[in-house]
Formats: sequence, C-alpha cells, structure tokens
Amino acid sequence: MSEAAFWNDQEYAREIVQQVKVLKGWVEPFDSLLLKTTAAVELHELLAMEPDAALEKDLDAEVERIAVDLDAFELKTLLRGKDDYRDAQLEIAAGAGGTEAQDWAEMLERLYIRWAERKGFEIEMVDRSEGEEAGIKGSVMEIKGQFAYGFLRPESGVHRLVRISPYDSQARRHTSFASVFVYPVVNEEINIEIRDEDLKIDVYRASGAGGQHVNKTSSAVRITHMPSGIVTASQAQRSQFKNKETAMKQLKNRLYQVEVEKQLAVKAAFDANKQDVSFGSQIRSYVFQPYTMVNDHRTELKIPDVQKVMDGDIDPFIHAYLKQEGTAAAEGSPI
Repeated sequence: MSEAAFWNDQEYAREIVQQVKVLKGWVEPFDSLLLKTTAAVELHELLAMEPDAALEKDLDAEVERIAVDLDAFELKTLLRGKDDYRDAQLEIAAGAGGTEAQDWAEMLERLYIRWAERKGFEIEMVDRSEGEEAGIKGSVMEIKGQFAYGFLRPESGVHRLVRISPYDSQARRHTSFASVFVYPVVNEEINIEIRDEDLKIDVYRASGAGGQHVNKTSSAVRITHMPSGIVTASQAQRSQFKNKETAMKQLKNRLYQVEVEKQLAVKAAFDANKQDVSFGSQIRSYVFQPYTMVNDHRTELKIPDVQKVMDGDIDPFIHAYLKQEGTAAAEGSPI
C-alpha cells in the first residue's frame, strides 16, 4: 500500500484495503489482549510481593474486563465461514396470526435495528410492506458492518411470540409467528473474466448467401470457451473482426447466465433451509404472559428479561449458538 502506484488500479486497491481491514480486525484485538494480560500478570506478581488493597481492587476490575474482551475474541474465531465477514441482508415476514403476527414482525424489525445500532452497523431499508391494520407484512434491510452476516446467521428461522394481544377485545392470549432469514450480501455486479488462453478461436468460410466474398475469405468465427465447453459462432458479417466481436458478445452473455444460475442455486440452497412459519417450527420463543421468558430451542438458553431482549440484546443467543456450532464442527457432527 505504500507504493506510489498503489491507487492507480482502484479496484485492486480496494480489494487490498479490505484485506488489510479484515486482518487488522484479528491482529489488533489480539495485540491489545496480549498487552493487557501481560500488564495484569506483572501487577499480580508485584502485589504478591507488596500487597496493596486499592491496586488489588483495580486488578480485579481489569481481569473482569479482560475476560469480556477474551470472550468476544474467542467468539470471533468461530466466524470462519467463507461469507461470515460480509454485510447481511435480513428478511422478516409475518406468519400465521393475522394482525397480531404483523405487529410481531414489526417488533422483530425494531429488535434487529436496535441490535445493529448497538454494534455501530449501518442499516439500509431495502423493502417494507405495511400491514393492513398494524405492523408489517414484511421487510428487507441490509445491515452493513464487518462480520454482520456471521453474527446474524444464527437468527435465521421462525420466531414465536406468546402474549395477551392488544388487538383482542377479550384480552386473550395469542401465539404468533414471524420468519427471519439472513443472506450474505455479495457484489451484485457479476464480472465475467475471459482469459485468452481459455479460448480456442477457429475461422472458416461462411456458408449461405453472400456472393463471391463468402467463398474467397474465412470470415466466419467460432469461439470455444474451454473451461465451460461453451461454443459460440458468427458468420453474419463480412468482416472477420465483426464476427469475432459478435461471437465474444454471445460468449459473455452465455457465461453471465451461467453465473446467474450459480447464484440462484446458492440462494435456493439458503431458501431450502426455510421452515413453515407456524407452530412447532420455531427456533426461539418470546413469552410475555403469563410469565416472561425468551427461550432458544436450539441451545436451550433462557433469558427471563424479555424487554431487554426486545431492545436488541440478543448477543447471548448468538454467542451460545456459534459456540455450539463450533463445538459440533470440532466433533465432526451437525448441530
């Protein structure tokens, strides 16, 4: 990056800057932890020789802070999926439950916005569909920040609400559902790179109408893209150059479609993990009445302060899931 010509290639420079940012995200927290831990150990050794109540109290507080930082760094080591570092696209959809479910979907939308704000992430609303009476039918937002997708990935699934509905004149308890699904945000521009060494270009005499020119010159062009096996050809023009240009355009179009289909296949694989938004398929339950409890059915982590969770404090659930996922991966078995 210190080279004078570094910024001449803007795209390459941006890639390098992103790589540096990711690497600094590992190195700097580690160095900070190492520095704090070394200082704490040295203070502990000093206090062993010369006790000081005030310094011991400061040391205890510092050890607690180190423990929090260490836990956060340990968690980050679990975010090693190929897309975990990316921004996240978060999709919320109301499920069974009518107006109550639409209100629940909006409550979840607020929860994730509050969570993202706590993290210092940028939020961009992509799409939002209002409910008929209250709440939302659904919304799509992009949450931009390093490892946003990795952190939000555990939130994909059906979320269940149990409460006394404010929309029920008889004040009965209702169960409602909403789905949350998280995609990694990838570059929308599909760059088609065609290397000369991957091409086999044949020229031949054009057939069909065209007068004497057709029989005298090899103006037709056939291009074979060897990695994909795609073959394109053009003989419509009298100019070999123009026919080659047309065949190359066809090849790019074909390769573009192949890439689009690959991306659709990836999306379909993500969509295959979606469940019915109804009873029995939930990953987490939020109970407001007759008691308060948020229960993650995958990790069995339970938090009684439901309002704290609704204000965006979902990190304990994310941490528990990622740690369980990491343990399962280490043991070679699915969660």
